[in-house]
Amino acid sequence: MMAAAKPRTIHSVSDLTSKIKALLEETFPFVWIYGEISNFRRPASGHFYFTLKDDKAQIPAVMFRGQQSGLKFRPEDGLEITGLGRIAVYEPRGVYQIILEYMEPKGIGALQKAFEQLKARLAEEGLFDAARKKPVPFLPAKIALITSPTGAVVRDMIHVLRRRFDNTEILLLPVKVQGEGAVEEIVGAIGDLSRCRDVDVAILARGGGSLEDLWAFNSEKVARAVFASEVPIISAIGHETDYTIADFVADLRAPTPSAAAELAVPVKNELLVRRMELSDALFRAMLRVLSEKRNRLAQGAGRLVHPRKRIQDSLLKLDDLELRLGRAAKGIVSRSRELLEWRLEKLGVASPRSKVENFNVKLEQIDYKLLSSLNIVIEKNKARFKEAVSELTALSPMAILTRGYGIARLLPERTILRDADAAPAGSRVELTLSRGALLCRVEGKK
Repeated sequence: MMAAAKPRTIHSVSDLTSKIKALLEETFPFVWIYGEISNFRRPASGHFYFTLKDDKAQIPAVMFRGQQSGLKFRPEDGLEITGLGRIAVYEPRGVYQIILEYMEPKGIGALQKAFEQLKARLAEEGLFDAARKKPVPFLPAKIALITSPTGAVVRDMIHVLRRRFDNTEILLLPVKVQGEGAVEEIVGAIGDLSRCRDVDVAILARGGGSLEDLWAFNSEKVARAVFASEVPIISAIGHETDYTIADFVADLRAPTPSAAAELAVPVKNELLVRRMELSDALFRAMLRVLSEKRNRLAQGAGRLVHPRKRIQDSLLKLDDLELRLGRAAKGIVSRSRELLEWRLEKLGVASPRSKVENFNVKLEQIDYKLLSSLNIVIEKNKARFKEAVSELTALSPMAILTRGYGIARLLPERTILRDADAAPAGSRVELTLSRGALLCRVEGKK
């Protein structure tokens, strides 16, 4: 006998999805995972949504805003990360995903990755440009120290400042240089500089330490506060090999806090010695200039002529010029008179009166010839005109009519009749004679 068929178990979609959800979430409560971020997006809610993938598979990932406070870097497409999270099933869509509680860049520390990302972004904005850095004054009257009030750093800087220029005024702005609240205190102290109008330069300093210890100086808030400060800031953070974001933004970077104090003020004794050297050089230069001026004055006094003699010489020269001017004027008048007489003589020879008389004679001759020619032309034209009139008269129809002929026209059209058949009996005819015209009626034809 055949065994009885096992009854089928039919699940609804929601029931099956719930069982899968329970199975996955109980099997994988928390798992470590690594992969490459793609399709990263951050909507208005502030949550991170992206896909983790490798060369064979991918899984949707979520990191809610509440878990992001511990992140030291900014997720982006193409970044490989290692994360800790729990598997969850989103029942409305029937898809599984991983909800991350923690993640860090794979192969590089989170702090170092955050440092590189912030450095690249601020550099692109121009916060590191040398053209935007403020000049540090050569001899500041008042210096602000932004550092921890305890420890060797502040003592070393004060000692260097007092040793180099003992009457420089020092203002200490105490802040935490690491740990919670350090960023806010540093930003607040930099903001206080704008209210201290007599501060010429500030030194932002702390001793050496690990990347975590120096992390307050890699904060974007601190970087933007340093950039916005109206007072020039010298950064002296950590050891010579340590670099922070604040170092790149600061107007001047010193390798150590003590070196920052040395860069801030010159050595007073060296300035005093230099002042004495310059004073001596200026005094010697003044003596040399006075000696040169005295020698030039003596030479000029030797060449100086008494004013009376210069006046007498000028009077003699004036008399000589007056005499020469008189002779020159007479010579000019004489030459001008001779030139005028010569030109009058030439003008008399070339007088226009004789030319006018000659032109009058020629004009009378031309008039006579012109009248004679005109009369001849008129007589010739009269004869030709008479001949033309005679010829025209001979050819005129009227001349023919004088010999007894007439011109018959059929009325009312006034067409000339050349054929008797063209004038029917009873039609009216106009007969033009040598003198006058006759109106006739056709009575018959021949």
